[in-house]
Amino acid sequence: MFPTEPTTVNNGFTALLKNRGFMLLWIGQLVSQLADKVFFVLMIALLQLYLPTDNVAGDGRFYLYMAFTVPAMLFGSAGGVIVDRVPKKLVMVGSDAVRGVLMLLIPFLPREFAILLLFTFSISTITQFFAPAEQASIPLLVKRESLMAANALFSSTMMAALIIGNAVANPMLNWVESFNKGFGKELVVGCLYILSALIMMPIHFQEHRDTDKTTPAINPWAEFLQGLRYLKRNRLVWNAMLQIVTLYCVFAALIELAIGMAARLNLAPEEFSSFVAAAGVGMVIGAAILGHSGHRFHHKPLPLIGFLMMAFSLGLFIFVNNQPVALGLCIFLGVGAAFVNVPMQTLIQQQTPPEMHGKVFGFQNHAINIALTAPLLITTKLVNGFGLSAVLLGMSIVVGAVGFWSWQNTRRVLQDVI
Repeated sequence: MFPTEPTTVNNGFTALLKNRGFMLLWIGQLVSQLADKVFFVLMIALLQLYLPTDNVAGDGRFYLYMAFTVPAMLFGSAGGVIVDRVPKKLVMVGSDAVRGVLMLLIPFLPREFAILLLFTFSISTITQFFAPAEQASIPLLVKRESLMAANALFSSTMMAALIIGNAVANPMLNWVESFNKGFGKELVVGCLYILSALIMMPIHFQEHRDTDKTTPAINPWAEFLQGLRYLKRNRLVWNAMLQIVTLYCVFAALIELAIGMAARLNLAPEEFSSFVAAAGVGMVIGAAILGHSGHRFHHKPLPLIGFLMMAFSLGLFIFVNNQPVALGLCIFLGVGAAFVNVPMQTLIQQQTPPEMHGKVFGFQNHAINIALTAPLLITTKLVNGFGLSAVLLGMSIVVGAVGFWSWQNTRRVLQDVI
């Protein structure tokens, strides 16, 4: 069974297209997501201007990567605390505007590597406030019966931005640079962030805020613990979040596995990205299916089906020696990932009270950021130690087991609630 509330009326994407506020939020986050992807490519490209050539591929790229990822681990939950205290529109529009201004300032500052790291760290930190505000905004703009379609649309466009952003970043930056040397690249990323802020400015949120009570001072640690206690009490939301984090762990590991698959198929190392992109295409397809017809699967164990599809794909990779077949399996794996991500994200939004949205989504954002980093390092060690086939088999078994465990756990929780 799919543990969200039944949808008596669900017109799929049709109702969302008529929702002006949601459409502005969707378009704004799409532009912001694209800016995020191009931003990281730009920071790597700028290393050549800030460091000697022999340091770019070594310590320079490592420190830049750390400046980009450390804020996600440090401030993911803190961003959610702020979101519960500050109007969400202000957080999102302000985050984009500040990131845009910072990007426009880079060309006017000394070309010191420390300054590049500081700006990367700062922009990545601000991003941690945008993500939970975005997730908490969807239930404010969309009716409960349309949440499945809304999350499907956000999930598909997030993956589309990832694929398109990585594909067009370099050509777009080089094209802009040809018109305005020395300032063009920073200009295009800064303008994308500012454009996102302008798009979301007209959105009107109906946020309930109790003006009769005095708002206590912000205590990030206490509010983080409050959110954690809520998750422990609400086992349905906790279980859904664990499934989403597991899903992102698989996708993080898929990067290293794709590199191994490329080597096995005698492809160039950089061609591993085609496998990751194919999985992203599969997520878009799966999200489109759920967004259009998700209400028909209300009583189906969608997360279990999704995990089993992913486990099946990982297991079959062991026997694949053909690139088209491998790409097909990646698409199939992506469809399964959408069957986990979309319904579980919908469940979290439905089951979490508005006053806890920021804390819960901040914690989720924090956990996902860790899930996207740690498995990549662990998988590298495992592949080097045990070989690609053994790791694929092990992951297939683990993913299938997680699917059955989460399905049984969800059934027990629902029986206790009933």
